[in-house]
Amino acid sequence: MIAGKDCPACELLAGRRSAVGGILWRCGGFALHALTDPTPLRGWLVLTSERHARAWYDLEPAELSALGGVAARVMAAQRAALQAEHVYAFAIGDLLHHFHLHLVPRYADTPERLRGRRCFEGLPGDMFPADEVARCAHAVADEILRNGG
Repeated sequence: MIAGKDCPACELLAGRRSAVGGILWRCGGFALHALTDPTPLRGWLVLTSERHARAWYDLEPAELSALGGVAARVMAAQRAALQAEHVYAFAIGDLLHHFHLHLVPRYADTPERLRGRRCFEGLPGDMFPADEVARCAHAVADEILRNGG
């Protein structure tokens, strides 16, 4: 997959494809948005590299340097705004060949069957409606901005 029209992430970043709630925040060469697929966990967000890069190993030194701090700020905001107990970080890259980091909150009441990597195995009845996905995404973005965005 190459950058541009063949890459769903590039399409999203260019505004030709949408995510519920839109692009929430940009920092350090990354854009924050809600998961573009249905989600079984409130506040599941994705940090996507603004530049087309296949994986960690294709990120520029400045992007690599920024990534940890940017991800930590989002995770702190997810915990504060949504009362998440923990936030998972996943960078898999098998399906979408454009670097993105899934930041997935875990709550006290998250069922065992959706904890850890099993969060990707949610059933249709587990999925949150788009308005709740957008509300949670914006709550996290607001928390980031309150803390110096």
